[in-house]
Amino acid sequence: MSGGEHVSIWLAPERQGRGPRPAYSRAQITEAAVRIADAEGLDAASMRRIAADLGTGAMSLYRYVPSRDGLVELMYDHVLGEQEFPARPTGDWRADLALVAQNARAMLLRHPWVLTARRARGVPGPNQLRLLEFGLGALDVGVPVDEILTLVTMLNGWVEVTVRGELEQQRDVERSGVTNDEWMIKNVPYVLPLIESGDYPMFGRVVVDAKLPHMTSEEAFRYGLDRVLDCIGAALSGRA
Repeated sequence: MSGGEHVSIWLAPERQGRGPRPAYSRAQITEAAVRIADAEGLDAASMRRIAADLGTGAMSLYRYVPSRDGLVELMYDHVLGEQEFPARPTGDWRADLALVAQNARAMLLRHPWVLTARRARGVPGPNQLRLLEFGLGALDVGVPVDEILTLVTMLNGWVEVTVRGELEQQRDVERSGVTNDEWMIKNVPYVLPLIESGDYPMFGRVVVDAKLPHMTSEEAFRYGLDRVLDCIGAALSGRA
């Protein structure tokens, strides 16, 4: 299919063509795809695998979801819909953005494949539109919309980088069987001479004084989130 023939999944009818009464819905197909991706990763959620999960043929599913890109858009919007937030911003931008960040972290930890699923030019579905209206609307306090977009993108980027780090650490622990504290102790023979040399003063401060490496993931997330929201507050003050 050429670029000019692309039809957004949000415009495509629920089922293509004529025939017997539909045996499945897009929601069922999407839910099956999400289950598979959660267990085995995004690449595992192929039409063939989803069809096997549902007990049908792969080709029959293309009448409901015409393309792989469309399936991924449905999956992404579906998991965004798990997040709970008010119908409109509360007027407390800091509390609203904290909720957006906390919801996003929880969703990404449940569905790590989302970190590779989002597309730069994806068309927002209904759940994403609700989230956009809430998150962007929280900063609609008399600053230009480009400022709002930049600040929300900064927040989202920090959340994604932080969650990637959490997931990588989890995988490291599972693969090695060594906890974070055990790993630090094992590396003392290498790290201690570096600190004592005085050649790496900032590294020494991190090892000796930093509390973040010893916090739980939740504590570190809350600490970092407060700092990011402080930066957003400073930017808003400067633009008001």
